[in-house]
Amino acid sequence: MMRKSLFALLAVFFAMSAQAQDSLRLLPPGFKISGSADVYYKYNFNESTDGKTSFTNTHNSFELNMISLKLESSFKNVGMVADIGFGKRAEDFSYNDEKTRLAIKQLYISYAPASWLKFTMGSYSTHVGYELVDAYANRNYSMSYMFSYGPFFHTGVKADLTFGSHSFMVGVFNPTDFKSATWGGIKFIGAQYGFAPASVPLKFYLNYIGGRDTFQTRNDQLDAVITYQVAPKFGIGYNGTYSMYKNGVSSNWYGSALYLNYDPVESFGLTLRGEIFGDKDNIKVYTDKTEYPEGGNVFALTLSAQYKIGGFTLIPEVRFDSGSKDVFFDKDNVPKSSSANVLLAAIYKF
Repeated sequence: MMRKSLFALLAVFFAMSAQAQDSLRLLPPGFKISGSADVYYKYNFNESTDGKTSFTNTHNSFELNMISLKLESSFKNVGMVADIGFGKRAEDFSYNDEKTRLAIKQLYISYAPASWLKFTMGSYSTHVGYELVDAYANRNYSMSYMFSYGPFFHTGVKADLTFGSHSFMVGVFNPTDFKSATWGGIKFIGAQYGFAPASVPLKFYLNYIGGRDTFQTRNDQLDAVITYQVAPKFGIGYNGTYSMYKNGVSSNWYGSALYLNYDPVESFGLTLRGEIFGDKDNIKVYTDKTEYPEGGNVFALTLSAQYKIGGFTLIPEVRFDSGSKDVFFDKDNVPKSSSANVLLAAIYKF
């Protein structure tokens, strides 16, 4: 009986798979389905989970990070995007929601009354920073400090304006990383200026997000992203951020990162990321003011390779983080000034 039930279940599964494939071939115009999945293994030489950045704080463990499904539909000048994620990465990304591994990464509806103007309402990934939540969109697998301690997403309404090489965005949002804010009238303002001349392989973005958070602390963050394709096989990226807080006392943190990207062939590339993260006011990494009264900074160096076959990417990575104070820990909880690790990640996008 159990064997018959198993065969019946398999038959239903294969029938549903075939039907789903047929339905994908018959999708109406303007409708698109895409998705991705990523898994990884990491070994930390401190033999601990002492990482200070997002999504890879594990040791000597194979991890199922996230699977995503993205639905897009458009008709004339209106469109919709629904982006769902499942896994530990999705849970960490939506950390203000109830603890669940199924999360809405993005959900928004857009309307473009003119070719140069588009309005968008809903929840979408932040315009601030160089890196993105989806693993396939980054050349390094582990995340930077600036990504980890900056905004992840915004929920609200925004207007995008494009005039040739110049673009502008202005929006009103819930407090950072909150999909719902029914508990108060607090709102944040976001803005972006972009410059991408057609004659030069250069892109420049100046970003802003600011408002009062849930603790009535004023937070204003300025961020710059620059990319330049020096040669067909070599490109440079830069991200700099300065975040200011004020609630009676002023404080700040800052970050600066340089990305060197080299692609000798289409199927293989290398990325070296060097980042300095300053936390002299004990806001993000050096939060223990008794242990670190003067705060501190962290320097991180990450080398990642990307081997690609179609939608598949294999990323071996080596990373070294060094703090000005002993902010890392080994397996016996002994403070250390540095942390080193290796990881191997596999990503598939369709």
